Amino acid sequence: MFVADYIETSLLDWEGKISCVLFLSGCNFRCPWCQNRDLALGKIENRISVVDIIKKFKSKKNWIDGFVITGGEPTVNPNLKKIITEIKNNGFKVKIDTNGSNPDIIKNLIYEGIIDCVAIDIKTSLDKSKYNNACGIKVDLDAVERTIDMLLNVDKSVEVMFRTTLVSGIVDIEDVKEIVKRVKDKKYYIQKFISRNTLDEKYLNIETYSEAKIQEIRKIVDEKNIKRVVVGL
Repeated sequence: MFVADYIETSLLDWEGKISCVLFLSGCNFRCPWCQNRDLALGKIENRISVVDIIKKFKSKKNWIDGFVITGGEPTVNPNLKKIITEIKNNGFKVKIDTNGSNPDIIKNLIYEGIIDCVAIDIKTSLDKSKYNNACGIKVDLDAVERTIDMLLNVDKSVEVMFRTTLVSGIVDIEDVKEIVKRVKDKKYYIQKFISRNTLDEKYLNIETYSEAKIQEIRKIVDEKNIKRVVVGL
């Protein structure tokens, strides 16, 4: 069981927790604005032993609360369940980041009780043309919708995060409004796009949303102003 890379400790990838972040190579989307170009294209091999990483923390469990598995897209990795099981067997919590394209895999992981948190990236409003443009391929949008519906109704023992990266030309305020409606009363995270190492080089020079604009968007779409829409992560 191997990963492409990892970050020993992060305060940003799992709200309220200190985590070790594991990166798996390979993705079934080709989002032109993707900030993990080499991981998405599978150019970085999964060669770092998961067992060795866990050993670093096994005697120092107070250092981290759990592991975040991201990518790339973790659900396309055939060893995902083995990796998660190894982490859980050593007493750590697990969060997985996903694009929502493989609902059955997520469903089985939840059913087996081996993941504690799922974060799904909703790329833009759930319109086929817009979503295909955002993801760089023809997306099975029904699969993404199934994942969203499942996570909206999942048992409270599993933490769920819905989030969107605000990319100019991909996501505007109307898209965010539609997504907020779709995720109902759940907490929803919007995050700033950072133009580096993108899949399509034109996104290296794209004008990004300012922090002030992002806060403005949050206030507008969060009609009840109860901070259900969160900036960050």
